[in-house]
Amino acid sequence: MGEQPIFSTRAHVFQIDPNTKKNWVPTSKHAVTVSYFFDSTRNVYRIISLDGSKAIINSTITPNMTFTKTSQKFGQWADSRANTVYGLGFSSESHLVKFADKFAEFKEAARLAKEKSQEKVELTSTPSQESAPGDLLSPLTSESINGTDDERVIPVPPQHMEARAEPSQNALPFPHRDTTEQIDPCPPRPVSASSSINKHWEAELAALKGNNAKLTAALLESTANVKQWKQQLAAYQEEAERLHKRVTELECVSGQTTAIKSQKTELNQTIEELEAALKAKEQELERLKAEVESATEFKTQKDSLAQKLQDTESRNQELEAQLSDLEQRLESSQLERETFRKSLRSLLELLDGKIFELTELRDTLAKLIEGS
Repeated sequence: MGEQPIFSTRAHVFQIDPNTKKNWVPTSKHAVTVSYFFDSTRNVYRIISLDGSKAIINSTITPNMTFTKTSQKFGQWADSRANTVYGLGFSSESHLVKFADKFAEFKEAARLAKEKSQEKVELTSTPSQESAPGDLLSPLTSESINGTDDERVIPVPPQHMEARAEPSQNALPFPHRDTTEQIDPCPPRPVSASSSINKHWEAELAALKGNNAKLTAALLESTANVKQWKQQLAAYQEEAERLHKRVTELECVSGQTTAIKSQKTELNQTIEELEAALKAKEQELERLKAEVESATEFKTQKDSLAQKLQDTESRNQELEAQLSDLEQRLESSQLERETFRKSLRSLLELLDGKIFELTELRDTLAKLIEGS
């Protein structure tokens, strides 16, 4: 059935700054879905994440990769093919631990699949190597063309080392050959009779590069079609109904042969897989609806709090104005009181002077009365 999701979680996605190689650059504005995918036809595990219609992670898991937990909620791994380092920030430590465990599990599965494929190649290639060593050039694969310095085999003499090629995410096999066939890192010098073979491999190499470019463009185009999920879900439902009808028709046919029974089993498996995919898409839609409702509720709360804050600020301004008015009135009252005190002192002094004059006048009159 091709590539299928086998595990999903949500995290904030980062990439290392390509200029400084030190700082993290966020590639998603919010937490997005990060999924492990398995391609059963090529035994390849990939980590894929989409932000809308943009693929922000497209990393193939290889045996030499390592997922490192740098904190309780953050982990990272280096992808030499993409020439970058990816970082994931999780909401809890348990999510980080589960993702790391899955990474180790799928990395080990990729290693075992690679070794198993290499053993098959060794069994098929050993007789030809014993019968005619050095007469044939080692076939080229997309790994030897597109691989990075970390993934290429260090050149050593052919009799001491065998290189294992792992399938690239966009690799196409050559006709009648397995892409995991043994690669000789130091092929023998071509003799004059091998010039035609070299031209043949060069032509196939050019064709492989063209195919890889086409596959890359097709992959980017396919990731941009996430908005068509609803249409695909409807198509899946129609296909499931058609397959159900087909199964019913096959069951009504008497004397079913082994081929028909096998076809029925395959159709049932297809229906189950389509129903599982439909259920996953419906769950994703429900989750998105819940997030939209939550965002709307948060916005309403924010507007309410903003209105309350504005009312509080208005009330605060009114109270400040009242306080300023009271301070001015108090200052005016104190000035009036001080003026009244000064006037009262003046009146008291004037009254004391008059009383003193009356006392002198009384004494004078008393003396006049006594003298007469």
